[in-house]
Amino acid sequence: MGPNVVLVTGVSRFLGGHLAARLAANPAIGRVLGVDTAQPGRDLLRRMGRTEFVRADIRNPQIGKVIANAGVDTVVHAAVNTHPGPGGRAAVKEMNVIGTMQLLAACQQSPQVRKVVVRSTCAVYGSSSRDPAVFTEEMEPRDLPSSGYAKDAVEIEGYVRGFGRRRPDVDITTLRFSSLIGPRIDAMLTRYFALPVVPTVLGFDARLQLLHSEDALAVLERATLVERPGVFNVGGAGVLMLSQAIRRAGRIALPLPGPAVLPVTQFFRSARLVDFSSEQLRYLHFGRVLDTTRLREQFGFTPRWTTQQAFDDFVRGRGLRPVVDPETVLAAERGAGDLLVKLRGSATAPDVES
Repeated sequence: MGPNVVLVTGVSRFLGGHLAARLAANPAIGRVLGVDTAQPGRDLLRRMGRTEFVRADIRNPQIGKVIANAGVDTVVHAAVNTHPGPGGRAAVKEMNVIGTMQLLAACQQSPQVRKVVVRSTCAVYGSSSRDPAVFTEEMEPRDLPSSGYAKDAVEIEGYVRGFGRRRPDVDITTLRFSSLIGPRIDAMLTRYFALPVVPTVLGFDARLQLLHSEDALAVLERATLVERPGVFNVGGAGVLMLSQAIRRAGRIALPLPGPAVLPVTQFFRSARLVDFSSEQLRYLHFGRVLDTTRLREQFGFTPRWTTQQAFDDFVRGRGLRPVVDPETVLAAERGAGDLLVKLRGSATAPDVES
């Protein structure tokens, strides 16, 4: 049986708001409640249609009354923050961790709740030089995330597992998204690749697996509508090397030695251009790739966009113009290649006696 009354958290942001809009357009769902501390923008509110906006803070136990009074049977927790807002890192952690605790406590107390969908992240696997080629859902991180959003996500998933033990009658779906990208979403990577000069770590070329924001919405919608409990990696097919992505965006790479990376990223962070946390810096060192077999075979979902297609759609949609003319770059690369061939040829040519 499908959901009747759905509550979606974080509706003032892209994923929560647009998911509520999709669910509200489904006539099979009786009511859709959208919860957030701030009202969505005018355009997003219009898109949300018959969604009933409730200004509420999930860190407050009052969220339990909202769930009980409305007879909510399905909760979609999309309010997990990936980068600091006006309140800084402390406020984000409080919303992520304390907010999730209070929300799950409210779900536990309501006998009507029978499904919970949680937006999580592949950052729970961490990033290190000892990582496997791909992560499956059963794998543990080689280096447990110790700070930032990744640590929040590890704690959140721990609370979700605890909730599942206390309420085994509730179907719980945890979606571990790879890095989100797309023309309509504001995320760490969209800000990073919009920089005219992109800082990288000298000697490293991370493997990136990306998820288009529209695919993220589609998988959240499917998780809400069908019974697919479990933990699922979610990412587009294929990978891009960081250097390839920078070239495809027409940006200029700025390779920095390890000690110089932190001061430069702190500058970008203080200027509110890109929020570089410690786990994001490790991600730009080593990258991360997910095995999505379970997503396709058990969950029944295949992302529409591959990693490369998602990235190219972001570049087109944002109208990113090359900082340097691509033909100039290609000519320089061809010239450098020709020079290397000549040098290699001269180095191996036999000596001629006079």
